[in-house]
Amino acid sequence: MFKKMRRLIPFILLIVIVSSCKYEKLLKSRDYKLKYQKALDYYADEDYMRAEGLFEQLKPILKGTKQADTVFYYAAYCSYYQKSYLLASHYFSEFKKTYGNSHFVEDAEYMTAYCTYLLSPRPSLDQSYSYQAITLFGLYMSRYPNSDKIAQCISYIDDLRNKLVDKSYQSAKLYYNLGDYKAAIIALNNSLDDFPETKYREEIMYLILKAKFLLAENSIANKRIERYQSTVDEYYSFIGEFPASEYLKDATGMFNDSQEILKN
Repeated sequence: MFKKMRRLIPFILLIVIVSSCKYEKLLKSRDYKLKYQKALDYYADEDYMRAEGLFEQLKPILKGTKQADTVFYYAAYCSYYQKSYLLASHYFSEFKKTYGNSHFVEDAEYMTAYCTYLLSPRPSLDQSYSYQAITLFGLYMSRYPNSDKIAQCISYIDDLRNKLVDKSYQSAKLYYNLGDYKAAIIALNNSLDDFPETKYREEIMYLILKAKFLLAENSIANKRIERYQSTVDEYYSFIGEFPASEYLKDATGMFNDSQEILKN
């Protein structure tokens, strides 16, 4: 078996070399009709790298012809299939601006949003692409309310919003973990303001309560009374929303300690 494979290797290499030479010759050719057809053939065969090379050459040459939008559109998809999502998103966006009347434009708008969605990283990293993708999906849905992709757009938006929720929660909690309780209180409250339906709502409200208590404990004398009173107020907000919370015992302990200090 191994010997047979070794015998085949020179033939395989020869085929690759001949194929490569044919492609290089095609790139240098001025037969643009042939280039166009071969680009489509490469695309159909899922050889996106070679297809893209030909489509890119044809873009300026076929500009203004009836094939111009097809060349631009397929070139964008070549980038997408090669997982160059940033470039693909840019090309699909440029397609809409350049060929607004093309029958490909609806799909190009969707793909602009989808490629941007694919650029969205894990929650711990910068979420600029997540915000961009949410905006782009929203624009797509407003322009094409009857599209069969609406349900998928909503699903992607939900996924992106969950990332933003996680990012907001993790960033706010980091201040708490670092012991910067004043910054934690602000960041945690901002997280609730931005995402009131967050799955972390109970924990965040508990952390705000605990951060206020710990801030009071570590405050100078003339700040302590005000901050313990703020802890008591926060406790009432917390139990008002989560009377059977898993954090109730600890919350009640902080409340009782704060009350004792306020009495004295």
